[in-house]
This record gives sequence, C-alpha cells and structure tokens, in this order.
Amino acid sequence: MQAPRRRTVLTLGLLAAAALLTACTGTHHEDTGEQRQPDPDTPVRSRAVAATDALLAAYDTVLAGPGAAQAAQLQSLRAELLQHRAAFAAGLPSASPSAPASASGSASASVPAGPTGVPVTTVAALGAAERQTAEARLADLPAASPDLARLLASVSAADALHAAALGDTTPVTDPAPAPVAPSPSATTAATGSPGSADSPSAAASAPPTGPGSPSPSATPLTTEAATALQGALSAEHAAVYGYGVVGARLPDDQQRADARTAYAAHEARRDSLHRELAGAGATPGAAAAGYQLPFPVGDAAGAAKLAGHIETRLTDVYANLVAALPARQRTAAANALRGSALQARRWGAAPAAFPGVPEQAATATPSATAPADGSTSLTPGPSATR
Repeated sequence: MQAPRRRTVLTLGLLAAAALLTACTGTHHEDTGEQRQPDPDTPVRSRAVAATDALLAAYDTVLAGPGAAQAAQLQSLRAELLQHRAAFAAGLPSASPSAPASASGSASASVPAGPTGVPVTTVAALGAAERQTAEARLADLPAASPDLARLLASVSAADALHAAALGDTTPVTDPAPAPVAPSPSATTAATGSPGSADSPSAAASAPPTGPGSPSPSATPLTTEAATALQGALSAEHAAVYGYGVVGARLPDDQQRADARTAYAAHEARRDSLHRELAGAGATPGAAAAGYQLPFPVGDAAGAAKLAGHIETRLTDVYANLVAALPARQRTAAANALRGSALQARRWGAAPAAFPGVPEQAATATPSATAPADGSTSLTPGPSATR
C-alpha cells in the first residue's frame, strides 16, 4: 500500500483539528444553555395572571346577567383588574396571552368557577371569588422576589377592597404558602419579623393577638429589615398620636367608637414592633414629642379625613415592609397592609388600585395617587391641640 503523501497528512490533520474545535464549541454552547436558570418569578406571575383572568371572566358572566343593574360599579372594579393583570404580565415573556379587552356581555358558554371551584353567577359569588383570590395571592408571597411580593400584597389588598365593595365581609384568612425552594434571602436573612398574629403587621381592624414577640435570642436583623421595621414603628407612633386627634374631634357616636378601636389596634402594633426590634438587638425609635398634622382638623369631617389619611400612608409603610422581610415572614406585613387599606375605605378615603405601591398607582386612576392637597404624613413637629 502506498504511503500517504505529506500534503495529505497535513490536510487530514487540519480537518481533524477543525472538527475537534467545532465539537468543543458546540459543547460549550450546550453547557452555557444548561447553566441558564429560569426566572423564579415566572411561575408566580403566571399564577397571578391566571387568577386575574378567571376573575375577569367571572365579571363578564355576572355583567351579562344579574350584575347588569350595577354595571357601573362592576366595570370600575373590572378596570382595576386589567391594571393588575398588566402589572403581573409585565415580567412574563411577550407571548403571554392577553386578557379580554372589555366586558362585552357575551359570557363564555361555560360558567367561570371561582378559586374554590364554585361557579360564579351572582354578585355575591363574585365578592367571594375576589376574597378567595386575595387569599391565593398571599400564598405566593414566600415564592416571590421582594418587589413581586410587594406587588402581590398590594393586589391582594385591592382584591379584599373589591370583595368589601361587593358586600363580602368575610375576613381574609392566611392560606398555606405555595411550595418554595430555600433561597439565600430566606436562609441568610435574620428572623424577628412579624410572623404571628401578635406581630406589628396584624390587621388594623382589631388589636393583634398571639403568642407574643420574638425571643431575645433572635438572630440580628438585616439592615434592610431593621430600617423597614423602624419605619413602621415611626409610622405607628404617628398613627397613635393622630388617632388621639381624631377621637377628640368626633361626636360620641359609632365613629368615635371606631376611632377608639383603631387607636387600640395601632397601640398594639406599635408595642409589638417595639418588642420585635428590641428582641433582635436593635434600639427601637422613640415617639416624637409632637407631630405636625398634614392639614387642619377642626371638625368631624376633618377627623375622618385624617383617619383615612393615616391608614392610607400606612399601606405604603407595610408594602415596603413586605419587600424588606425574609420570604417566609411576609404574610403578616401583607395583612397589615390590607387592614389599613380596608380601614382607609371605612373612613371615606378613595380606594386605590394598588394600595401601598405608588409607582403602580401613578399609572392608574387619579384617585389612587397621593391626595390632591399635597399632604404627606404626620411629621414630628409642634403638637396639635387635641
């Protein structure tokens, strides 16, 4: 057999080297692809969008039937749901299906079911579906990133506001959390956040109850969590002062009784926040000697406006607390957000599409933004005469 020529040998060697380089390059691409981690928020956002789509379909069904008599109210609530859906879908791939653009009155042939599987055919059932959806959003809080958890807590509060507007007064309960893998924020962040019914984030409608504050041996708080908790404590100091002014301007009737209940609830939150910070080794902030009111309060109408203002501002505080706390300790802060949103509504404040999340509210209806008078909050300063 004739030996291969030198040129042939060189050519074969170059081809082999090229083939080897191509194989290595392909393997590198595959390894890079395998190392790509999916966005953990994607399934949470997908569930939030699906839940909102179910509510939208239910609204369409009720609007086409027994809800036609109160179409204006239902259409307004439905418009807020579309805003919620857009906020959740913003982080999903562009191929995400779009929601129905309007309630045309042509409901689906199959009656939409609520979160518990019960068909939604009446306004009352629609209110129950809103409440159950609020609970479902709370279940996803531990699985969400801090910013998405803040949005979930806000929309859950909005769902509760919708339920109340539709006549459902059943309290929102804390569901079992959705499964979530341990994350660095959940395993390395400190404990000592409001995780029980006695926490500072218990609902504003009643004083918190429960086993008590964290143990003094609790792990020190992260800087972010400590700052948010101190902010909540400062806000509760101001709320206690503000409700003292509110009660002094109300006649001795049901409104004054409501103010006393709210005053006691905010005292309980304040005390629990104080215990929580102290138990984690932080120095709780003290109340100011007095506070400057955001506007003059001279009568019962002004007192109710101040109460609504206090609660509205607290929704911002507790929304930030949801984002700052470790993943599995967010629900109680979300409960406080919802409680303040419902209290604000009771005092006559305009409900917001995104309670506590002003950057979302800024793109919503004007009623969901800051008060037109430019007031911000009760700030330390000369005390008002009670």
